Amino acid sequence: MQAAISGFALGLSLILAIGAQNAFVLRQGLSGAHVFAVCLLCALSDAVLIAAGVAGFGSLTAALPGLEAAMRWLGAGFLLWYGARTLYSAWRGGESLRAGVAAGGLRAALLTCLALTWLNPHVYLDTVVLLGAVSAQYDNRTGFALGAMSASVVFFFTLGYGARALAPVFARPAAWRALDLGIGLTMWAIAAKLITG
Repeated sequence: MQAAISGFALGLSLILAIGAQNAFVLRQGLSGAHVFAVCLLCALSDAVLIAAGVAGFGSLTAALPGLEAAMRWLGAGFLLWYGARTLYSAWRGGESLRAGVAAGGLRAALLTCLALTWLNPHVYLDTVVLLGAVSAQYDNRTGFALGAMSASVVFFFTLGYGARALAPVFARPAAWRALDLGIGLTMWAIAAKLITG
């Protein structure tokens, strides 16, 4: 039980940082568009990455030094594109919560979610490398992994469905513009951090 609690606490502390994936889940939650599918996909992706880290997959990045750089550039490119798209949406304006509900289909939401998750090198550093390394300190590595996976499930579903409490605020187009501006700038800041190393 101690390993599971430690895994939960560390997993939650790593995932709380505002990033592109969390911003996307928040936006989906606010618009009420495909919230369950997006939250489930994020949690399942984290579970796969955590399992890989605990199973020792973290040594792959050490064995293939070029892999980390390739992931970093690919992730930065995607974040620059997605940030530009979001900033354009903020500049154009006119979106409200009702418009957000109909925006984008399930396939587009899931593909965007997959890209924001799997093209983000920080996800690998947090889940595969860091959680994998810390899990080695525990005799019950499975319990540690299950605790970390539980943190992802709790966080993403809380973020996705908890966003609805903010729905009245985001019924106004100005609030959507501010959110899009914040998300776009966050994505560009993460991309700049990836590019500069």
